[in-house]
Formats: sequence, structure tokens, C-alpha cells
Amino acid sequence: MTWVSLNSIMNDSIDQLLSDRHLLPDQDDADLFAKAFEFQKIVGASRAMGIYPYFQPLECNLGAEAQLKGKKVIMLGSNNYLGLTTHPKVREAAIEAIKKYGTSMTGSRLLNGTLELHETFEHEIAEFLGKEAALVFTTGYQVNLGVISALANHNTHVYLDKLNHASLFDAVQMSEARPIFYKHLNMNDLEKALARTPLGKAKLVATDGVFSMEGDIAPLKEIASLCQRYKARLLVDDAHAFGVLGTRGEGSSGHFGVSDQVDLIMSTFSKTLASTGGFVAGRAEIIDYIKHFGRSMIFSASITPGNLAAARAAFHIMKAEPERVHLARGNANRLRKELLAMGWDVALGETPIISIHVGNDLTTLALWKDLLEAGVYVNPVVHPAVDKDKALLRVSTIATHTTAHLDQALEAFQVVGERYGLIQKQAAHASG
Repeated sequence: MTWVSLNSIMNDSIDQLLSDRHLLPDQDDADLFAKAFEFQKIVGASRAMGIYPYFQPLECNLGAEAQLKGKKVIMLGSNNYLGLTTHPKVREAAIEAIKKYGTSMTGSRLLNGTLELHETFEHEIAEFLGKEAALVFTTGYQVNLGVISALANHNTHVYLDKLNHASLFDAVQMSEARPIFYKHLNMNDLEKALARTPLGKAKLVATDGVFSMEGDIAPLKEIASLCQRYKARLLVDDAHAFGVLGTRGEGSSGHFGVSDQVDLIMSTFSKTLASTGGFVAGRAEIIDYIKHFGRSMIFSASITPGNLAAARAAFHIMKAEPERVHLARGNANRLRKELLAMGWDVALGETPIISIHVGNDLTTLALWKDLLEAGVYVNPVVHPAVDKDKALLRVSTIATHTTAHLDQALEAFQVVGERYGLIQKQAAHASG
């Protein structure tokens, strides 16, 4: 099917597919399932057109490369920034932990789900970040839920960058605190919000260190200064910064040299540490309080021994091989520079996340499809994950991408960009 016919058929439908009306409950529906049935009509159409990008079943994922429907693709859509998911030491650590402890802790951390391995790893994380203590959770998402819901209540004002991760928004809702949103990276807007806070209200600023879709970095020096001035506590979500920023991968706080001014640092194991799980680090008294009142940890099964051991092994490799931190960023710098030279609308940055602005949702999905057919796996980000007409392709590099991988990806971007008229043809092509 040609792009012209696809555009004419799907333009209205894709708008419906991605609208908030189909993603949020409609209280006027007499049948609870009505929105699901309506949604399925649109999803079915997009699947039939071959432009449904979600839940793609990979047959294997080897880090820099993956296999999808029998075809090898270059993986530029992964958060495996240091390329450790298939590292022999990480695999072996998981296997040995399963042999020693079994496949599950069969209980929560509070009761029977804590091993000496948990506490050893927590001590290592805290020491690495220059904090007194750390606490491991089963997932990174649960860290934010547990931390904020334990500490905040109806008397708390929580200040959130509008592009923060969803887990921070959900955590505030769970805590019944008052959310106050400020414009993305806008310190004037944040200061105005802090200055308007009534006396007697507890204040928490919660921000991503690196924003997951855009790849830009929060100005933590300025944020920390504002928190000190207005007596607010500071929580930094370093899910996409830990192992990526800083000379050793210590994250955004280390990158700016303000670790001692950040009250709580959280991150996941599911990005650089090649596993699942997460942690929060801070003062010992605060961590101990969260340990006893963080509902998402208390009422969830403990992280499995295999996942815990894998994350710890990846952590040790990260510390022993800091060159991986620089390789991941170096690969991104090269890709970003050459995409800009081609004429793509690429956001400037210094993290492994490269944001390519496209605009139209349907065009973004079509680009995703054509790049995949060319052997390059990227992530399309469309409304409502981003604002209307702000759709983008999210590209991410890892330390183990080779020059050949990047060359092949750039060739695919050149061909697809020319096809859709988003970039100019190269001189050699034009002369041909």
C-alpha cells in the first residue's frame, strides 16, 4: 500500500486511536467494557495496515541486535545503555543465584523476602552514591510509588516537571499530596510555584534526572539551589541517568556535583544494570522509614534472587569498566551529529537518548514501519505520550553498538528520510 493511500485511509482513525478519549475511562458509558470494544476497532485497523508499533514479539534480543519475525535488526530502541544484558558475568551471576536461592523469595521484603545479598548490594549502592543507606525494590516504578506515598500526604505540595515519568505522577496521586506542575526545565516557573506555597506546607521537588523521551538533562544545580532557598526536599529519578552520566556512571547528581544536595536518589535496574528492580538512596533515617511504610515494597513480593544477582554483577562491571559509560554517549554523539547533518530535526543533547522530532502521528508510525523493514528498530512516540503534533522517534544507543551498526542505521535513515521528504537528497543521489 502506498503512503498516499495509507494517509487518506488512516488519518482520521489514527487520531481516534491515540486520543485521550480512548485511553481514559468514560464515566458516561453504561457498559464498563464499551470503550474497550470501540478501541479495538481502531487498533484492528492499524494492525491490518501494519503500522501498529506496540508489543512487538522479539524472538531474541542480544543487545546491539535483535531478531523479529525471523529478521535480524539493529536495536536502537533499548534502554540497555551499557550493553550488559548478555554479558557472561551477568548471566552467570543470575544462574548461580538461582542455584543457591531458587527462583523466588516467595514473600515480601518485610517478612521472609530479604537476603544478606539484598543488604550487601544496598550498602554498595549507597557507598557508590555517597549516601548513608539504600533500599532495593522489586521494580523501579514501585520505588517512586513507595517513596512518595510513604513520605507525602494531603499536607504536602509536590512540584513536578511536566515531562516527568508517569510513576512520579502516579505516586503523588497515591499519596494524596497536591501536585504542582511547572513547565519543562523552566526554573522561573518552578521558583514562582515554590514562592506561592502557603506557610506550613511540606514541599518536595521531584524530577527526572534524564527525561526518557527527550533525553535532556534536568538542571540540578539550579533545582537544588531553589530547594535550599525555599526549604523543599529534592527527589531525583535517575532511571535514565544512572550508568549514563558522570565519570563513573553515578548519574545526574554526580554529573553536576550536587549529590550532597539531593535528598533522595532513585533509579532502576532495568536500564544500565541489565535486570529488573530498583533502589532509592538517602539518609539512613529516611530510608529506614520508607522501609517500614513504603506500601509498594511491603505488599509486593521481593525481587527474585536471579534478578538481584544480575543487577549486582552489572553494577560491578559498570564500576570496573567506566569506558562503557563513555562509549554509550560517544555512539549517541556520532549518530546525533550525522542525523543533524542529513537534515533530521534532532534535539541537541549529551545522553544516549536521541529525540528526532517528526510532528504528525501517522508519519511517525509510517517511519517506524519503514525503518523496521530496513532492519532498524526504533521507538515511535505519539500523542498522548507527547503533545498533539509533537510526535517523535526515540532512538537510543548502547555501548556495544559497532561502527558497522551505526553506518547501517544511518543509511536507513537517509533512505527513509528522503522517501518522506523530511530531508534533502544527498548530492551523490541527486546527481544520479
